[in-house]
Amino acid sequence: MSKGNLMKFIAGIAIVFIFVLIVVSLFSKFSNDIGGKNEKELATYNSKGLNEKIEYLTNSINTTTNSPRKASIELTSPSLYDELPEIDKYPFVIEGTGDINIEIFASPEKSGNNKDGWILEVAKEFNGQGFTVGGKTISVSIRNIASGLGADYITSDKYVPDAYTPSSELWGNLINAQGGNVNIESERLVGNVAGILVNESIKKKLESNYGKADMHAVLKAVVNNEMVMGYTNPLASSTGLNFLLSTLSYYDPADLLSDKAKEGFTAFQNNVPYVAYTTMQMRESAALGKLDGMVMEYQTYINDKELSKYEFIPFGIRHDNPLYEVGTLGDDKKAVLNAFAEYCLNESSQAMATEYGFNGLDSYQSEKHDTNGGLVLQAQQLWKENKDGGKDIIAVFVADVSGSMDGDPINQLKKSLNNGAQYINDNNYVGLVSYSSDVTIEVPIAKFDLNQRAYFQGAVEDLQAVGGTATYDGITVGINMLLEAKKSNPNAKLMLFLLSDGETNEGNLLEYVEPVIKESGIPIYTIGYNANIDALQTISNINEASSINADSDDVIYKIKSLFNAQM
Repeated sequence: MSKGNLMKFIAGIAIVFIFVLIVVSLFSKFSNDIGGKNEKELATYNSKGLNEKIEYLTNSINTTTNSPRKASIELTSPSLYDELPEIDKYPFVIEGTGDINIEIFASPEKSGNNKDGWILEVAKEFNGQGFTVGGKTISVSIRNIASGLGADYITSDKYVPDAYTPSSELWGNLINAQGGNVNIESERLVGNVAGILVNESIKKKLESNYGKADMHAVLKAVVNNEMVMGYTNPLASSTGLNFLLSTLSYYDPADLLSDKAKEGFTAFQNNVPYVAYTTMQMRESAALGKLDGMVMEYQTYINDKELSKYEFIPFGIRHDNPLYEVGTLGDDKKAVLNAFAEYCLNESSQAMATEYGFNGLDSYQSEKHDTNGGLVLQAQQLWKENKDGGKDIIAVFVADVSGSMDGDPINQLKKSLNNGAQYINDNNYVGLVSYSSDVTIEVPIAKFDLNQRAYFQGAVEDLQAVGGTATYDGITVGINMLLEAKKSNPNAKLMLFLLSDGETNEGNLLEYVEPVIKESGIPIYTIGYNANIDALQTISNINEASSINADSDDVIYKIKSLFNAQM
């Protein structure tokens, strides 16, 4: 090799070496930028108290505060029915092809998959029998729709099926109380019972302290801080609604809406950390083993191996899956409905129901308390007004405005916030934070009166998506705002709503922020847009909150339902 070529070779090696050093340096900087710390630093951090941890994290966060502008707001009373999705969101799971066909809304525990699909199997068999009415073939079509959601469709007249089979009679009573029209075709298709699941040690404690492990003992134990209880949203869940009525009845059997019943419920509710959005989320909580007690239907309990470690305590009225005629059917459709009801009740169909977990605990008798629709409706309103035990609610909404949210995700986020805000009570306290690479306090926390609503809507309208994604920085700032607000309102209930695609590529890491979330005890409800749902669910699971996947046509309805229940 000539001397000239040798020098070129050495120069080339030097350039490559320098390039590698630059890449390593940039990588190290990037690692530090997204929260990379060594184990010693992490151990030192974890030894700090909550306030010290927050101070440590916020020191590295570039946070600014905007001057919000007011937007025009509508003063019309919102209706949850306005945002019901088109019925095509819930396609037929069984579609009949007979000359005379009737459509049935059926609750998920009997129109779902595997052991939750009893009525689907019965419908398939029924449709294959070649039955006729007046020489015309007959059939049934089934939509899988939750009991409460089905009641909303029928009551609002947004979409009305021919028949409706919810989990319990409470929904039929509610529909008629609100101006709908459903009439009993069969009081029972399959038997089921609502219950409270408790682990074996809690059951023994209940028996030791109160003589018996029943619902009354559970209520006493919760009030006395002897167990941690969770239940499902009574505005949407059959089991949650049943539990609410049974709780009110326990405190005043003569009048479920009396001051005595309200005071008893409030004392109980003050010690309940978690109300799940759906029964499925309650299942997930059970699997995590974070609750001593939770509500569940017997059919779910008996079919889910993960629940076998719990004991079942029945309560309330029975969930015997009634079948209703919706409106007034013509003679032909009425005949089909009657024929299908009889087929559901034949020996073969009932044997299948038993195999699928129904018809257990048939000896259990319903509690004797008022279940008329007007009372049930008032009980739901009582729950919404008193579920926080008279405590103020302080909430911060943390919105992802990074570049990955550009387009439809940011538009859906804005729509979610503006529409959902109509369901936030005006006695709550609300703030808004946005984040990309940096964090911006868009609207500081204040009472959600007309003035604050106008600032909130103006800030939401002005959100723009650009930059990196420092999700955990946004969460940290939101938690810090909540804890600061709590200093002047120590009895307030704190919550945070994170609206994001779930991705993080800048700022602090979960391993640093997770201890802050845990120690603060603040539930983080996550709403994902075109999202990494697993990442968002991980955040929500830390303090037992719910997670919604917004990539669906019914997202606005879901979010409104969530705000209606929580805020």
